[in-house]
Parts: sequence; C-alpha cells; structure tokens
Amino acid sequence: MKKVALHNLGCKVNAYETEAMQEMLEHAGYEIVPFQEGADIYVINTCTVTNIADRKSRQMLHRARKMNPDAVVVAAGCYVQAQAEKQVIDPCIDIVLGNNKKQDLLTALQAYEEAHGDLREVIDINHTKEYENLHLTKQGEHTRAYIKVQDGCNQFCSYCIIPYARGRVRSRKVEDILEEIVNLTKHGCQEFVITGIHVTSYGKDLGDITLIDLLEEIAQIDGVKRIRLGSLEPGFITKDTLDRLSKIESFCPHFHLSLQSGCDSVLKRMNRKYTTQDIREKCKAIREHFEYPALTTDIIVGFPGETDEEFEQTREFLEEINLYEMHIFKYSIRKGTRAADMKPQIDDQIKAKRSNILLEMSKQHQKAFETKQLGMVKEVLIEEKMHGKDHYYTGHTKEYMKVALYSEEPLENKIIKVKLLQVLDDGYVLAKC
Repeated sequence: MKKVALHNLGCKVNAYETEAMQEMLEHAGYEIVPFQEGADIYVINTCTVTNIADRKSRQMLHRARKMNPDAVVVAAGCYVQAQAEKQVIDPCIDIVLGNNKKQDLLTALQAYEEAHGDLREVIDINHTKEYENLHLTKQGEHTRAYIKVQDGCNQFCSYCIIPYARGRVRSRKVEDILEEIVNLTKHGCQEFVITGIHVTSYGKDLGDITLIDLLEEIAQIDGVKRIRLGSLEPGFITKDTLDRLSKIESFCPHFHLSLQSGCDSVLKRMNRKYTTQDIREKCKAIREHFEYPALTTDIIVGFPGETDEEFEQTREFLEEINLYEMHIFKYSIRKGTRAADMKPQIDDQIKAKRSNILLEMSKQHQKAFETKQLGMVKEVLIEEKMHGKDHYYTGHTKEYMKVALYSEEPLENKIIKVKLLQVLDDGYVLAKC
C-alpha cells in the first residue's frame, strides 16, 4: 500500500479540493500519512494569489522532493496552472494537474507509473465551461463543512490573476450540491459554509437559479443547522436578497464583503464595480435586517498610485462603516494583470505602514463589537476542546465570534446557548452555559 501525503495552500476552495482528492485516494486504497518524510507520493495543491503564495508553493514542492528524492511529486492547482501558461514548470515536479484536472489524480498516478515519465495535465482553463465535479462524503472537521458550489471568475479586477488561473464562472448542479450536504449531515456536520472562487456568481451559467435560490434549497435539508457564506461581492446585497436571507432560520449573519478599498478613485483603478456610497448603503441595509450582524472585509493597501490622501480616504471610510474585522493585504504584483503595469508602484515600507494602521483599527473594532454583546445569550456550535486547557471548549457563534467556555461534560459538535462574559486578549470571548 503506497503512502500519500497531501498539503494544501490558499483558499477554502483549495481546502475543499484537497479533502476531495484525499478521499479519492483513500477509496482507491492509498494510505494517507502526514506531510513528512517517508511518503511515496506527495500531493501539493498550490496557490498563486500573491507573490508570497507563489513562493510558498515552490517551497513546499521542493520540500517534498527533499523529504524523499524517489517519491512522486504531484503539483495541482493555481500556481502550476499559471506557470503552465508561461511554459515554466519546476523540474522537481513529476505530475502537473492544473485546475479542472484534479478529478483525474488517480488516472494520472497510474499513467505515470506505467510510463515512468513526467505528466502535464493542464487544460486551457480560459475556454472550459465544465465544472469539475469533485465530491466529499465526510470531512475531518465534522462540525463544519465547506461546500464548493462554483469555480472561476468573470470580474477581471485589475490586480487579480485568479480569472486566468481558474477560468470563467462554472456552477455546480443543484442536485449534486444537495446530495453532498445530505451525506455530510449523516456524518455529523451541522454547519455548511457555501464557498467558491466568486460564489455570488453562482448560477449565472445555469440560467434558472441564483445563489439565494440555492441557499433556500439547502435550508430545507434536515440536519442543516447553520448556513454560512464565504466571501461576497457587494452586488449580492440587495433588499430582496436580505429579505429572503432574514427568513432562513439557519442563516448565519456574517457578511464578508470584499471591499478592497475605501477610496472611489482606487476602486475605479482596481476595476471594482461599486462605489463607497454603494457600500455605505449596503452596510446600513444589512444592519436593518439583522441584529448585530458581523460585517468583515478584505482591504488591499499600497495599490499602484495610491496616494497618502487616497489611503486616508480609505482609513476614514473604514472608521465610518465600523466593520467587525478586516483582513489587510499589501498589494502584490501579479504579472499578466493590468495593475502590474500601473505607475507608480508603492514602496514596501509605505505598504507596511498603511497595513499596520488598518490592522490596529481592526483590533479595536473587533474588541468593540464583542464588548457590546457581553451579557447577551448566543448560540455556539462547539467544535473542539481547547488546546492545553482541561474542560475548556471552543466554538463560534453565528456571527463567527470565537467563544471559550468551561464544561465538565463533553460538548463537541453540540449547539448550546451561552452567556457572553468577557473579551479575552487571545481572541476568544469567555462564556458560560
């Protein structure tokens, strides 16, 4: 029995695909082992969203080769898809599986063994219309399951390489999604995070269904106690959508809006299709429909040409809309995108300074949001025991606040009501049953 080690890099979509490949290998009789020395096969699902992601992908591939020079090294996903376009493939790789080819992993391994030669399974991702139908019947984290419902993106933001690495929007069939979720509820999953490369585009290629329609279908499944959404395009937020979401009892009011900037001139250069006024109105509408919704976002600092004045506009706007949490990214040049040729490029020290300012704001906003809810009773899905602390358990509220509580009774995978007591310095809110 051959031993296989897998390693995932990047987003939740990648994580889903890695788990699906692992399950595929297990069913075929391979032994899954930790990503350490001693494996016969190493599978790395790569990422290319930033220069750092590229570097980590290369490092993990070379690490695999170093751990066992005789092993078969399989590189899958976005990094190798993008590199294949440039016809540059690292010699340490034996098998390349670009996007939409991960379902062929077993076939590729067999073909490699028979041919004893390198394999390059990379399609023209920019012209494929087929959704790669990977499946999960179980997940290692049995409380929460990530469900990939779509792939690809048609937005072509000026800084982003992903449409070139993932291709155009391709949606998964409704019946396939529902079948997977039903199976996962039987294995104990109670919360389902609906995700994709551009999840709010779900259904655009199907013609007769949208993301909100899909969510209403999922909500009808017995055993689905929570439905959570991944990163959202702000255009998804409409009055009709919010009205319908507010009627779904299992929906978690956690809205991760990918803003990227709080300055209209920067948003225009980014080719984002909204203004700060649009965002202002959408935040207001969400807060009118839900009590204490968690609003989070991604922000890029140091986008080409971003002046001190433009950054200050972003800072002021973010203070105004008062989000729960912000993920801050320093702009990373992606060759092949329009932003790569924009001038001037911003110095790394300036990017770091701006990043630190917003990270500090995010900490303050997070603490304020959590403090405001102390004394309230919230439902928490308990996920696991707290590492290193006997009888302490951790989980998340519907708003995705991390909660810690003491219990002498086992609580894993239970949804319980707790009272929020104290905001701790380590990112948790202390609670009691």
